[in-house]
Amino acid sequence: MKEKKYYTVAESVFSVTLDDESIMSGLSNYAPFEGKGDYPLAFDVSVESFEESDKELYFNEVIDKDAPLIKVYRCGENWLFEMSPTAVEPCCAKLLSNQDFSQAKLMIGEKADLHFVIDTSCMLMYAFSNAAHGVLEMHASVIENQGKGYLFLGKSGTGKSTHSRLWLANVPDSHLLNDDNPIVRLCNDGRVWVFGSPWSGKTSCYINKGVPVGGIVKLSQAPENRIRRCALPEAYAALYSSISGLKMNREMYDGLHETMEKTVVTVPFYHLDCLPDADAAFLSSKTIMQ
Repeated sequence: MKEKKYYTVAESVFSVTLDDESIMSGLSNYAPFEGKGDYPLAFDVSVESFEESDKELYFNEVIDKDAPLIKVYRCGENWLFEMSPTAVEPCCAKLLSNQDFSQAKLMIGEKADLHFVIDTSCMLMYAFSNAAHGVLEMHASVIENQGKGYLFLGKSGTGKSTHSRLWLANVPDSHLLNDDNPIVRLCNDGRVWVFGSPWSGKTSCYINKGVPVGGIVKLSQAPENRIRRCALPEAYAALYSSISGLKMNREMYDGLHETMEKTVVTVPFYHLDCLPDADAAFLSSKTIMQ
């Protein structure tokens, strides 16, 4: 008998339909978000086999041979995602979604890492189904302090997690909200909020909570600590490089663009050249929390 589990992340609901309930019970990062809430269902992922039709490669980008690889195909009006743990390993799971990312079927290989497969499937569906609804799935680390959230952006290896740890150690009342994939939502009243999610990279930080965004900071490694306010085009470019979505898809990009545009005119945006030291945390917190 199939079992359906509901989860609410940043006021958006999704469900996972399974033959074996124990699959999700083993993924503790989803437990804080379990429940249907009073929000409409964004998408459902069912774990089952499916027949694959003719496919045409739509998008494939190899960033790092040791990073997970996701190949995106069009199958008629459907979308097909093939997942590999790294660029040099074979496909371990396939996700077939309908046109608007409201329904998907997941076929899992025998040797697949269930955590990787379920996480990747839900993250993809969450980002794509919500792209036109004022929601950005981010690649960032987030600190909560005095009821506001501060996002640190940057390329992998820039030091986002390190800077968050420096805030935790040196800036009073700091708490980690998420360390890899927070959700930013443009609310009906025009304010921008950031929420925790079940996806936090290598850091176990799965907090079902949201706070208004107090500031966004793009980090760059440098021989000294300097911070400045960003102009709108620079802020938009930094935000663009930190969000998830099929940006080459016009309909999806239009939704993302509207949310990014409103975010950069609403939220203070900074660029921090920094060292991995306490002074960097003192400088950034003093500047963006004033």
